[in-house]
Amino acid sequence: MSTEYRKQARADYAYQPIPFTAVHLSDQFWAPRLETSLEVTIPYDLQKCEETPRIRNFEIAGGAKEGKFEGIHFDDSDLYKIIEGASYSLRVKFDENLDQYLDELIAKIAAAQEDDGYIYKQRKIDSYNYIEHSGSPERWSNMKDGHELYNLGHMYEAAVAHFEATDKHNFLNIAIKSADLIDRVFGPEKRHGAPGHEEIEIGLVRLYRVTGEGRYLRLAKFFLDERGNVAHRELYGIYYQDHLPIIEQQEAVGHAVRAGYLYSGIADVAALLGDEDYLQAIDRIWENAVTRRMYLTGGIGSRHKWEEFGEDYELPNLTAYNETCAAIANIFWNHRLFLLHGDAKYLDILERTLYNGFLAGVSLDGTRFFYPNPLESDGEYLFNKGAAERQPWFDCSCCPSNVARFVPSISGYVFARKDTDVFLNLFISGSGEFDVNGTSLKIEQQTDYPWDGAVKVIVTPENPAEFTLNIRIPGWSQGSPVPGDLYQYLDKMETPVELKVNGQTVDLNMKKGFACISREWHAGDTVEVLLPMAIRRVVAHEKVITNVGRTALERGPIVFCAEGIDHENNVLNLILSDETSLNAEFEADLLNGVMTVTGQALADGQKIPFKSIPYYAWNHRGVGEMAVWFPRTEKALQEKVDEKVIEKGGERQ
Repeated sequence: MSTEYRKQARADYAYQPIPFTAVHLSDQFWAPRLETSLEVTIPYDLQKCEETPRIRNFEIAGGAKEGKFEGIHFDDSDLYKIIEGASYSLRVKFDENLDQYLDELIAKIAAAQEDDGYIYKQRKIDSYNYIEHSGSPERWSNMKDGHELYNLGHMYEAAVAHFEATDKHNFLNIAIKSADLIDRVFGPEKRHGAPGHEEIEIGLVRLYRVTGEGRYLRLAKFFLDERGNVAHRELYGIYYQDHLPIIEQQEAVGHAVRAGYLYSGIADVAALLGDEDYLQAIDRIWENAVTRRMYLTGGIGSRHKWEEFGEDYELPNLTAYNETCAAIANIFWNHRLFLLHGDAKYLDILERTLYNGFLAGVSLDGTRFFYPNPLESDGEYLFNKGAAERQPWFDCSCCPSNVARFVPSISGYVFARKDTDVFLNLFISGSGEFDVNGTSLKIEQQTDYPWDGAVKVIVTPENPAEFTLNIRIPGWSQGSPVPGDLYQYLDKMETPVELKVNGQTVDLNMKKGFACISREWHAGDTVEVLLPMAIRRVVAHEKVITNVGRTALERGPIVFCAEGIDHENNVLNLILSDETSLNAEFEADLLNGVMTVTGQALADGQKIPFKSIPYYAWNHRGVGEMAVWFPRTEKALQEKVDEKVIEKGGERQ
């Protein structure tokens, strides 16, 4: 990077996350899921890549085998994402066999790369079908739908992850060779164009971070600046977030995964270059998404047709899309906004999405997946790519491969720091070790969260040290499920949050959603947080027509649902009145241990036992009815909207 360019760039985000390698989980909720990801999901996904053409296509492109291209032109990205997840796995628990296997895969990728750095195996194997698909034999001739640059973005992320895990340059060199080619081809005075599916922007920034090569950061900004720019190209439209320049966009629109990756890339560039126009744009778009276009589970992308955002308050339940990849992208986006602003409201959305919209996407055993994540099922609507249950794989397996790379990195969302401030963002038993203000520090959490709201924090600095410990006080614990009025609690919060330091009650001293404790810390100092875990009834904004007269249930960060198996397979006719008394009970033998919410409901005028489970755990006991939103009265039941009739979406805009 040139000296001149360094002067233009910020060091990085103002708030820095503590890497997942410095945080060790020991709880009963996330630690087993991490183990399942490392021991089951990642090997399972790699085996699926062996069984399908994904790896074989690389072997053919590299000359090791003969054959024709099979599969989807963008499924290179699946293998890249799984390699990224496997690289994280090596950092958590080194495995010599996995390390060697990744080297073998990387050698196959290297063989498929052309001399100048270009890599797109469909074009190399089967130029005829490439021409049929793109309309031209020329590279980059179908940037709208060709996914050449999208694949590369995931490759760059995987290559950086592998380098950081192993100190080997074999994959990183492939990525650098590719990025150098892209930089020679694209730029303000070179070829213009924007990728139809965003992702390369994030990959280029990660490549910039590890190499210090400013050209990659400039290239990421170039691709962002190209969106909505009519000076040199024809725009793709709203579906691609390519209808207006980014700094003029007002709403979360189009394909939800592409949007989440785009907004994450914008945040990266805004942080590194101090671009206030970009920053204002994603703040504005976030406000629209969270207050008008997000599900209670944190899911985004309501339309099954084209996997896209709907209009304001268009949030159907049965036909909801809520792609698992979109949930992951929403977490990426909100984490970056926290790192920019230091505001806990972004972590509130991150947590909501993590425990609900994302976690539902993978089965408890780590081998079956939801692509969409609806908030209602009649047991017949085949919402999940032709099925009404989780599936072991998909032709387009972006979601299983995204799960493989995301779960191993979850511990990296727990802590952050800025100068003499330490931030505790998520409540998960375990510990983090890092420096603050020049002092080595260990912070340990002890908690049964999300089932229990009691959190004990043990602070152990190497030497006495002055700093501020900022503990997130979730919005749900203070009477607000989400920022804005899209969702509100029906009942009033009566139990306050309690905070103690070394056994003494202290004021919360709130700032941007955090309880701030400034003092000189000594080894063994303790902080106790008690978050009220009442069962809460949620109502949606009156403009969400599918939820008029309905209520949903939450307890802590968990959204609940009812399944047919607990109600003689009749859930959609249940009425849950406001007067119904509800109780919470932990059932250790159910679904690997879950809290359930029970009471009574009305069905055909008769009182019957009612039972709900965490939304993330549904569909493990067979196909059947499921609901998150329940009518509060007979009138609301009778006026239920037929979502199959009103399902929107037609031609991509």
